[in-house]
Amino acid sequence: MKQLESVAVFCASSMPADEAFIPQAQELGRTLAARGITLVYGGGSRGIMGALAEACHDAGGTVLGVLPEIFNTAKVLKKDVHSQLIITRDMHERKALMYEKADAFIILPGGIGTMDEFFEAYTWRQIGYHAKNIGLLDINGFFDKLLSFLDHMVDEGLLSKEARSSLIVEADIDRLLERLALEEVVLPGKVD
Repeated sequence: MKQLESVAVFCASSMPADEAFIPQAQELGRTLAARGITLVYGGGSRGIMGALAEACHDAGGTVLGVLPEIFNTAKVLKKDVHSQLIITRDMHERKALMYEKADAFIILPGGIGTMDEFFEAYTWRQIGYHAKNIGLLDINGFFDKLLSFLDHMVDEGLLSKEARSSLIVEADIDRLLERLALEEVVLPGKVD
C-alpha cells in the first residue's frame, strides 16, 4: 500500500442540520493527524471545515489552509488552526493549488462550493489531468441521491461505468483512507 502524505478535503463552511457531520469531520481530522497525513483544506474556521481543521490541528496534525483573498477576513478566520495558510487570488487558484498539494481527495457533506470542488476534481480525473483517487465519506447516506444521479448518467450513456466506479465511497474513515491509498484505477481516454 502506498502512503498518503496529504489529502485535500472539501466540505461545508456552514453548520449542518445533521449533527452527525461535525463529529465525523472531527474524527477524520484526528485520524489524519494520527496517520501523519497532511490535511489540505479550504482555510476557513467555520462549520464542518472548521471542525475538521481544528480537530486535526489539536491532535498535532499538519494543516495546510488554502484561502481565496475574498475570504481573508476575521469572520472566516476566527481561529488559527493552520500549520500554514496560503492566500490565493481567487477560487480557481485555490482549487488548482489544493489539487497540486494533495495525494488524494475526500469529499464530506457540503453545498454548491463543495460540489464545485468535487466535480472539478472528478472531471480532471476523468480527462487525465491527474490520477488521484477521490473518496466520498458518506455520513448518514448524505451522498445517496448524488450517487443515484451518477448511476442515472451512466444509464443514459453520459458517464462511463469506469468513471462512475472510480469513486471510492465509504462510511468508515479508516476503510476510506485505506482504499484511497491502495486502489489504482485506469480510466479510458476521454479524447480517444
